Amino acid sequence: MSFEQKVRYYRKFPRLLLSILIAAAPYIIWDSYAAIRNDWMFNKKYILGIGVFSLPIEEILFFITVPFSSIFIYESLRFYIPEKTLKLNSMVYFAAGIAVVLISFVFLGRYYTFTVLIFTGAFLMISSVFFVDIIKSGIFWIFNGVMLIPFLIFNYILTSLPVVIYSRKAVIGVRFLTIPAEDFLYSFSLLSFYLSVYLFLGKRWHVKIK
Repeated sequence: MSFEQKVRYYRKFPRLLLSILIAAAPYIIWDSYAAIRNDWMFNKKYILGIGVFSLPIEEILFFITVPFSSIFIYESLRFYIPEKTLKLNSMVYFAAGIAVVLISFVFLGRYYTFTVLIFTGAFLMISSVFFVDIIKSGIFWIFNGVMLIPFLIFNYILTSLPVVIYSRKAVIGVRFLTIPAEDFLYSFSLLSFYLSVYLFLGKRWHVKIK
């Protein structure tokens, strides 16, 4: 589908690759440190056993395949859905980010909960300054809603088998089916950072989206 002639996703590959490299770096560092700290672990039954930065090779590939496919979904949505700008002051997002960061300190002993709240709050604050037009985009929020579908399917598989096992000390213990509540914020912040960097680079390079 990358070579489909309406979306022409293949034409965006250079900035897509750069955006993946930029946005994936802090998440891989966090992931690696969390794995060393045993916030979560990977079931050896379901992985090859090849490690990179204290992570299974499959986990590293996750940070490539997920943005590749999710940004394709965004580009498809953008092609078929008219854009609508949300009339909400950017300071509302900034204030929400501060609130989320402050709330994170309530869970200082729950490392996954604490860190994912920090990342989510950081995205809201950073986007309110550098990516204002992105977070005010109606398609951005539609995209995040649509991405809940593959998120629920694949995360349920990963946590029900389980492929990924979470330490009880790292999470608050609230789950949707078998999915930790923290994973919803993780997915939102991860995909939003990827997409924001991708669109930001597109504007900087004066590359047309369509």
